[in-house]
Amino acid sequence: MELETLFVIGMFLTFGALLMTGYPVAWVLGGTAVIWTVIGVIAVDNFGANLWFDYPSSMGLVPERIWDVVNSETLVALPMFIFMGIMLDQSGVAEKLMNSMVKLFGAVRGGYAVTVVVIGVLLAATTGIIGASVVLLGMLSLPVMMENKYDKGFAVGTACATGTLGILIPPSIMLVLMADRLAVPEASVGDLFMGAFLPGLLLGAMYIAYVMIRPLLQPHIAPVPEGTEKVTWSIVWEVAKAVVPTAALILGVLGSIFAGIATPTEASGVGALGALLLALMAGRLNLKVLNASMQQTTRTAAFIFAIFLGATAFSVVLRGLGGDQVIEDALLGLPFGPYGVVLTILFAVFLLGFFLDWVEITLIILPLVAPVVQSLGFDLVWFTILFAMCLQTSFLTPPVGFALFYIKGVAPPEIDVMDIYRGVIPFIIIQLIALAIVFLVPEIATWLPGIAYD
Repeated sequence: MELETLFVIGMFLTFGALLMTGYPVAWVLGGTAVIWTVIGVIAVDNFGANLWFDYPSSMGLVPERIWDVVNSETLVALPMFIFMGIMLDQSGVAEKLMNSMVKLFGAVRGGYAVTVVVIGVLLAATTGIIGASVVLLGMLSLPVMMENKYDKGFAVGTACATGTLGILIPPSIMLVLMADRLAVPEASVGDLFMGAFLPGLLLGAMYIAYVMIRPLLQPHIAPVPEGTEKVTWSIVWEVAKAVVPTAALILGVLGSIFAGIATPTEASGVGALGALLLALMAGRLNLKVLNASMQQTTRTAAFIFAIFLGATAFSVVLRGLGGDQVIEDALLGLPFGPYGVVLTILFAVFLLGFFLDWVEITLIILPLVAPVVQSLGFDLVWFTILFAMCLQTSFLTPPVGFALFYIKGVAPPEIDVMDIYRGVIPFIIIQLIALAIVFLVPEIATWLPGIAYD
């Protein structure tokens, strides 16, 4: 085994070992970079190691790369979209949607679950903040579903999985990060937003189909509530009034991007302003709410950017040690053919999602494998959407599935951890089926970006 390969494997093992210590991920990434810079320099200067490695071309490049990160126009959209999601949480939009849609779907078997998925899709199209969506959906829906004797696993699984749709359906902060890391015109933020739109809707439709069909086969998991009122035009009108503000915000953000009126960065400003206006219209906007929203936005953005900086140092040193070439040779040397290479990458990402957060996987793994996939002739938007869909499962897979922790924090006492695990398993399977469909039918991800530039 060549020295470069040993060093690359050693660097990843060091990262994994330090991660187990409980230190913050940003420090672990940066610390690993420092450790292996020292090892690389000592190996070359003192032992004559056959490595094209030195300090100026590794850690010496980190300040310049960090400047590129903080100077990126694309990443301006990140705190703006975060603020939009947090402010929407304060505006009461979700509560209005829940109260009105329950009257629309309440009389249907599994109607509460359908309501959760529909609201989750609408929330996903207005914010990419997974924690806020999962917590909000859990708080609004679980007490009602428990009161109506829904199966605990079915109820909590629906709320938990639906809250993760925001990681895929644009405007997703994950797609913003992916576009910045790829840094190629073939996979801009606008391209990825358009590419993810139909797969996101497909996944939402599959969730709705599941929560409607399963109660028909197992009526005991979702009884029809007693005393529900008939659907009238007044109820339909109430739902329409609740949906219109959210639809207007979606149109303002995604519509302006898809129509070419605004860049994603400009549209993020439109979204932030729209969320402020919705909170004002709902009578929820005051200095206390504004201050809390801005503080939470700052903390969330700072957390992501800190990992960004640590991952930048990690990636620079990894490349200095020959990591990109080692990974490219390993992938191209697989005996599976081009599609087998893509499947191998996705399988590895799925497994990594059990132990790593999506931010680390996006910042470290995606830039290493995307050039290989592109060199094999695959559409980069298609591959990136597959990568994103695979990462979505990481929110639901233990032991590091963050959505599981979020939902446990707001779930009623009678719902335990095993109920949550049991409830999310069908949704993980649905996510993998949707991933397979987009893999087999690439046009689902490539059609919309394709017609946008014809």
